[in-house]
This record gives sequence, C-alpha cells and structure tokens, in this order.
Amino acid sequence: MIHNTRETTMKSIFTASVAALALTAGAALAEYPEKPVSFIVPWPPGDLEDVLTRMIAEDFQEEYGVAAAVVNKPGGGGGPFPGAIEVANAPADGYTIGSFVPAVPLIGHEIDIPELTPEKFDPIGIFLTYPFVIATGGNAPYSSMEELADYAKENDVVLGHFGDVLTPTQVTKALAANMDFEWASDAAFDALDCNTLASGDADVINTTLQLVLPCLDQVKVLVAITGERISKVPDTPTIGEVDPSLNISLWNGLFVSKDTPQDVRDKIAAVAEKTVMSERAQKVAEETGALVYWKNADESAEIIAKDKETLGAISEALGQ
Repeated sequence: MIHNTRETTMKSIFTASVAALALTAGAALAEYPEKPVSFIVPWPPGDLEDVLTRMIAEDFQEEYGVAAAVVNKPGGGGGPFPGAIEVANAPADGYTIGSFVPAVPLIGHEIDIPELTPEKFDPIGIFLTYPFVIATGGNAPYSSMEELADYAKENDVVLGHFGDVLTPTQVTKALAANMDFEWASDAAFDALDCNTLASGDADVINTTLQLVLPCLDQVKVLVAITGERISKVPDTPTIGEVDPSLNISLWNGLFVSKDTPQDVRDKIAAVAEKTVMSERAQKVAEETGALVYWKNADESAEIIAKDKETLGAISEALGQ
C-alpha cells in the first residue's frame, strides 16, 4: 500500500513537471503577435505615409487581434530621425516597425547618427511613391525646367523644400547643377503649399502634388520626381525624362531591424500588402496622385540598391 502511494505520488510529480515544462515552452514559443505593435512614423500625422500606415495598423489589429497603433515621432528632414532611432533601439521582434522614407535606410548611417550606424534595417516592403513635384506660381516667367534654368542664370530664384537631406531636395539641387544654374537661396519649410507660393516665401517649391491640388489651376508643375508620370498632371515630365542620371523618387516602406525573424516579417508583409491593394488605399492614390502598390522585400532591396547608385550620381553633381 505504501509502495502504491509512493508510486502514485511520483507519477503526479512527473506529470506536473511535464505540464510545467510544456507551459514554459509554450510561453517561450508564443506565436507572433501576442502583445501591442507600434508602427513608428518619423513625421507629423496627416501626410500620405501616415494615412496609409494607419490603414495597415488597423488591418493588422483586425487580422491578429492585438492592439496596433501608429506613433508619430517627427524629427525634421535633416535627422537625427528620432523615430528611426526608436526602431533601431527596440528589440528585433517585430513589435516596433518603422514606416520610413529613403533618407532613413539609405543615408541615416552616413550622416553621423551613431544609433543608425552601421545599417540597421531591412525592408518588409515599399508601398508608396509620393507625388513629389517641382512647382512654381502660375504667373512665373518660366513653364519648364529649361526655361527656369535660363531665367535663373540672370535672376534670383528662391527654392523651398522640406529638408536638405531628403531625396527630392537633393535631386532638385542636383538638377540645377546639371542644368548649370544656381538657386539664389533655399530654405526648409514645415509646409509647402499654395500659400507658400502666393506669399512669395519661395519662388519654386519642392513639395507633394497633394499640397497644391487646391490651387492647381494657379500653379505650374515643372517636373514630377517620380518613376512615372502623375495621372493628375499627365503632361508634366518625370525627373528621369528631364535628366536620366537623376531617375529616383521618394517612396515609403515598412522596415524592421535586421535580426527580426522571417516568420514575423512574413506576417507583417501579408497584412500590409492586402491593405495597400485594397479599394480604400487605392482611393487615396486616385485622390492625391500618389502611387500606392506593394513591392516585396526582395523587390524593395533592389530599389534601394539602385537608389544608392543614383544617390552617388546626385552627390557627384553636387560635388559632395
């Protein structure tokens, strides 16, 4: 009887130990995601990347049943990109996802930002090309880049942009260098819209088409800094048509730290692709002139590699 009792006790202890180990293993291997996820946008709310990333976060929450939210961490176009630094410093577990323009993954590690050096991020996918344009007022005495170049050789022309290190700004300055003219001065603005041109704060602005749509009939769009022409201004040439060596655009994509597991990346990508190809996301594209699509991780890596080559041509044009 004593023997049977002891045997029963040992079996109970063994069973309890196995159960405890199973629970521990289950906790360690808990399936992603099991807690709230943050999508970090390093810009103020309201622009295209913010709108579309919020759509992705909403669908992520619905798909996986965990809270998902966009966190805006603005820090200016010239760095130090506090939003990107937050993603870089977070664990590589997919719970902190960056929604970045090229400046972060392409040059963040090259402009003395220690937290972003060496390169910290891999793309999940690129989903947006901003309808960036070079525009001027409707009464300007030039209607093309060629005419602007001729005019600027004899007259002062002031350029407004969102930040000196941003790709569209660099392209705009490189284009001027290649066309053998100089901007009299340039400055970064928080907003570049109809009022900027109407007030005379800048003669030419490097901005998104979305911001000048309300006064499009009073604006001349000289160049689209996009890979293909913008449907709302189909007669405006792309930067690649004007100067093939500067064929680059400002895109936005989702990025994670390099050590993030592949299965986590796949789950993020699955939701993001479905979102950006949805009717409501494509409606944003139709209304703003933006290009909204999905390029997977490999395709995005190819885009980034080509953009790095083009940035080399830009640096050469600017004598950097």
